[in-house]
Amino acid sequence: MLRSGRHDPASAAVVVMLRSLKMYGMAQAVGDLVEQGAPAFDAAIPILSQLLKAEVAERKVRSTAYQIKAAKFPAYKDLTGFDFTSSEVNEAMVRQLHRCEFIDGAHNVVLIGGPSTGKTHIATALGVQAVEHHRKKARFFATVDLVNALEQEKAMNKAGQLAHRLLRPICPSSTSSATCRLARQAARCCSTCSANSTSAPASSSPPTSASASGPVCSAMPR
Repeated sequence: MLRSGRHDPASAAVVVMLRSLKMYGMAQAVGDLVEQGAPAFDAAIPILSQLLKAEVAERKVRSTAYQIKAAKFPAYKDLTGFDFTSSEVNEAMVRQLHRCEFIDGAHNVVLIGGPSTGKTHIATALGVQAVEHHRKKARFFATVDLVNALEQEKAMNKAGQLAHRLLRPICPSSTSSATCRLARQAARCCSTCSANSTSAPASSSPPTSASASGPVCSAMPR
């Protein structure tokens, strides 16, 4: 909030952007310059605003690219690349899940189907959507890799370490049994995640069902 007696929306917007970039000293300095009413500063505000908008946009792009890389998806997939016409998948349900509203409810999504029925594509697309459009963090696992990691840390008497690392990522997307698990209590539920991953049915039908159950891993914003 600027301390100047006059309201200047352009200067206020500059302050908001500076604070969002954690440039608090510069934000304070802008307030001081507005108080002084320096004509040279007033003339510079449009240029400063454009530069800050470019910086905000660039940081957002870099952050999203980093989170996509950190998620370790096997390949970049989104729903625009999924052919619903050649699949028996429930398109309406998938598109509803694609809105990522289930994340806030800390529900799980389980995709069940045989090989090449679209489980990995859909699970990846949900994770990508969460990162790119909902500012979430994600982590992709093949089920066998996740189970092996859990068993290994258990054998080393270090149970819970993986869960602790996953407290912040919201979407351990697990394929083979095609599960995309999002919820709030990863630290308590690693054994549950392991058991569910190994026992999930692998039917020959396409992934037309999705079920919501209790929480397994935490849903966190960036």
